Amino acid sequence: MTAKTSAATPDPGESRAAPTRRRAIGIAAGAAAVGFAQAFSPVPTLAQDAPALVIRPLAEKRIERLPVGPLVWRIETFASLSEARAAEGPTGLALAAVDRFWLCTLGPPGGGSQGATKIAEVGPVPEFAAPRYLLRINQATGQPGSVTPVHTHPGSEAFYVIAGETSQRTPHGVMRVRQGEVIAGHGADVPMQVSSTGATDLLSLVMFVVDATKPFSQPATMP
Repeated sequence: MTAKTSAATPDPGESRAAPTRRRAIGIAAGAAAVGFAQAFSPVPTLAQDAPALVIRPLAEKRIERLPVGPLVWRIETFASLSEARAAEGPTGLALAAVDRFWLCTLGPPGGGSQGATKIAEVGPVPEFAAPRYLLRINQATGQPGSVTPVHTHPGSEAFYVIAGETSQRTPHGVMRVRQGEVIAGHGADVPMQVSSTGATDLLSLVMFVVDATKPFSQPATMP
C-alpha cells in the first residue's frame, strides 16, 4: 500500500457529517462501552438564517487501496503528537485537537496502537470501490441551531461527538448523536443536512473515506 500525506486545506463547502443506521461499536478508554443514539427523533425547526457549522480540516491522506474489510474507524489518544505520528501507519491520521493528540485509523475491528488510550471504534464503514481514496478528519463546531446546506459526499463519514449534540437529516430520517457517542456513516451520495441540536456548542471529529477522484462534496436537494 502506498500513501501520501498532505496538509488539509479548508473548503467552504465542507460543512459535513453523515451518521447512519448501520451498527456502531463504541469502546471507551478502559474498555467501557460508549453508547450511541439510534432514535430517529425529530430535531427542532431551524431558522432559515441559522448560522453555519464551522468546519476545520485537520488531516488528510490519499491512498491507492483500502485494507481488506470489514473496516472501522479506530479513535485513540496519545501523550504527544510525535507519539501519535509514530503510530500512524498507512491508513492512520494523527492530529492535535481540543488540547489532545489523536490518531484515527481506518482498519479491521479490534486493533490497537502501543502506548495509546483507545477511545472508540465505529463501523462497519460502508464499502465502495474507487481508483484512489481520500482519508480526511474534520473538526465540526457550532452553537445550537448551526446547520450545513444539504450536500453529498462520494463516500462515507463517521462521527465522534466530543461535546454537545449533532443531528443528521437524510431521506432515511433524522438521527441524533450525543456527547461521547459514535456512529458510522451512510454510503456514498446520500443527501444529508447536519445541525447542532444540543443545549451547548457542538464539538465533534468527523472521519471520511471518499473517492479521491471526485469532488469532496456536492450541493444536493433532499428528496
